[in-house]
Amino acid sequence: MEQFLQQIASGLANGAIYACVALALVMIYVSTDHINFAQGEMAMFSAYISWQLMTWGMSFWVAFVLTVLISFAMGVLIERLILRPLHNAPVLSIIVVFIGLLAIFNSMAGAFWSYLIKEFPSPFPKSSFGIGGVIGPHQLGVVVVTLIVLGLLFVFFRYTPLGLAMRAAAQNPQMARLVGVRVDWMLALGWGLAASVGAVAGIMVAHIVYLEPNMMGGILLYAFASALVGGISNPAGAVAGGFIVGILENMVAYAGNQIEKATGVYIIGNGEKLTVALIIVIFVLTVKPAGLFGRVVVKRV
Repeated sequence: MEQFLQQIASGLANGAIYACVALALVMIYVSTDHINFAQGEMAMFSAYISWQLMTWGMSFWVAFVLTVLISFAMGVLIERLILRPLHNAPVLSIIVVFIGLLAIFNSMAGAFWSYLIKEFPSPFPKSSFGIGGVIGPHQLGVVVVTLIVLGLLFVFFRYTPLGLAMRAAAQNPQMARLVGVRVDWMLALGWGLAASVGAVAGIMVAHIVYLEPNMMGGILLYAFASALVGGISNPAGAVAGGFIVGILENMVAYAGNQIEKATGVYIIGNGEKLTVALIIVIFVLTVKPAGLFGRVVVKRV
């Protein structure tokens, strides 16, 4: 029973990371109708920035805040300087740009910091306190930090004039312009926020997977599956999807391990957990493309 609860707790911690990256993906998709394939590499690059600031003598939380601000500025600059000129470009051109950004951030991280694996410090106590021995301090800290970030974003988008303006610009740009909203800048701010949310995910997961330029590859796939499960056009659904995928992947591996112990037949284990994300993507796209919490949009032509 304790092992089962540990798998649930680990799934929640992983799901918190997937939720952050999935939310960043959805924020970009809702405002531009495109998937940012470079979201994971941007989060990885932000984690390297945080690590560099800490090697220069800054504390974890000071580096954390500065990295989030730097990532915000980076996201705004990418939208204004690279994507804004492509506003009316074909979809394929924009996809190529996203793939180019992925390669650029990956190669820049390797050029600046090398491809050697680096240990990333955790700001949480190393003692084995946890909740009943089920969830460790770093896992608990990841969930708490993620929930705080998600709560702040909810308050921002729900109750602040700027947040409401950004929602209006994403949902109906034409009407937003008629009431005086500067839609172009709202989209740029949306990119900045998405980059900041991704930075939080990158910093929180770097201690678990260790810091190296390819660390976010699998996590981006899990986040994409989370966004599809919850609804690619529904930010709250994407967050819920992150926790669902995080728990589901651990439960599948746990069930496979239990079956192997009982029968001696190996079916699926920790090595095939990434396959679960691929199966989820294919299943959702086939059965319910709008996701569990998304809605089907019908356009009349």
